Amino acid sequence: MPKRFLIIKLRHHGDVLLTTPVIDALKHAYPDCEVDMLVYAETADIIRENSQINQIFIIDRNWKKQGIKQQFHHEFTLLGSLKARKYDYVLNFSDQWRAAIIAKLCGQHAISYRFGKRDNAAWRWCHDTLVDDFGKNNHIVEAHLQVLAPLNLPEYMPRVRMEISSQTQVSFQEKLRGQGWQGEDYVAIHPGSRWFFKCWDDDKMAALLQKLLDNGQNIVLTAAPDLREQKMIETLIGSLKMEGDGKLFVLSGCLNLRELAAAIAGAKLFIGVDSVPMHMAAALDKPQVALFGATWVFRWRPYSDKATVIWAGDFGALPHPDSVNTDDETRLLSAIPVNAVWEKVAEKLGIEAA
Repeated sequence: MPKRFLIIKLRHHGDVLLTTPVIDALKHAYPDCEVDMLVYAETADIIRENSQINQIFIIDRNWKKQGIKQQFHHEFTLLGSLKARKYDYVLNFSDQWRAAIIAKLCGQHAISYRFGKRDNAAWRWCHDTLVDDFGKNNHIVEAHLQVLAPLNLPEYMPRVRMEISSQTQVSFQEKLRGQGWQGEDYVAIHPGSRWFFKCWDDDKMAALLQKLLDNGQNIVLTAAPDLREQKMIETLIGSLKMEGDGKLFVLSGCLNLRELAAAIAGAKLFIGVDSVPMHMAAALDKPQVALFGATWVFRWRPYSDKATVIWAGDFGALPHPDSVNTDDETRLLSAIPVNAVWEKVAEKLGIEAA
């Protein structure tokens, strides 16, 4: 029976979070096993408080800036630490050669994908088993779980997991109380994304916020420290009229990732776009309304039966997902009308969509 696993996921926050069902499946099959993860340093926070993970190892992309000698020292030290763990299996979800070499050197068995761009003898030599991805019309979680197929685990429905410590809960609530919160229920809204082509138009988001406030709903509005997102929040706030019973609490650029999770966990509803907070809401089992544009919707939708997805492609033409220039800040959700979102939000809240 395997006792120790290493999962390698060198991608973005959402990608790392959506690998947690693999850990859940392993812990269900082998309750006493240890599961470690190797991720980029900036993504470690999203799994920091996951009790199913034994150790988190990191690769810091800033190592390159310290010179070849220091980078080699960091990489060699990491490799030594991983080899000392003597893994039964290394599950490699990354297509980088660095990940393949680690998989080869640090485990008795290594499993990965049959990546198209790595279809060569060297990649096959680094891994004992290669599995096929399900493709872009299936959810990424299902693709991740396919890597476990060679282990023949018992049937089980694993879930995306994100845990929040009591310390993080207290830290978030202190910040919210600093905005005047006195325990009121609220709707959490995170309108931004690091890729602005995934964002809705500011005037439409402002109109949705206004409808919520006018209907007596309290809002916790969050944003990343990114200056563009800060400007977006300023624009939204400047468009609102605080004439109804609803209250607005703004936590913009002041929450770390785990505090943002606490904000979502405390909400009665989450509203956002295709970004990591959306996946966090799914992991926290919160009702949500998620707006999608030119993205592979079936692959990246919230992995939750409590999520309602509104896709811009149902209201107008969209570019092919593979053709999108991620540096172009053109809002590709523009075709989504306010009323379409409001109707779904009102339905989730159990109020009239007047």
